[in-house]
Amino acid sequence: MNNILTNSKYEDKFSTISEFKWCIDDGGEVEFIWKGKPYSITHPDGKISISEAYKQETESVYNTTDELLEYMVGGDRLHEVTQVEVLCRTI
Repeated sequence: MNNILTNSKYEDKFSTISEFKWCIDDGGEVEFIWKGKPYSITHPDGKISISEAYKQETESVYNTTDELLEYMVGGDRLHEVTQVEVLCRTI
């Protein structure tokens, strides 16, 4: 029997913008869905990258979390998005 530990969707959800910023600032990666589209936040080469999942051409790269929060997801700025479905996150 495999004993794989996973979080529920409620455990992966961010409670505050500060919690989200802490996660990203500490190198966390996040996959989420907004308006039916999956997005991915990663950390290539010490930067912060966000894109629609599996669509390299939509990638934007930032130096800081504050810059990242200005990224437009589905017509909304990331910092305004509050009800995303977080698929997974690392810390």
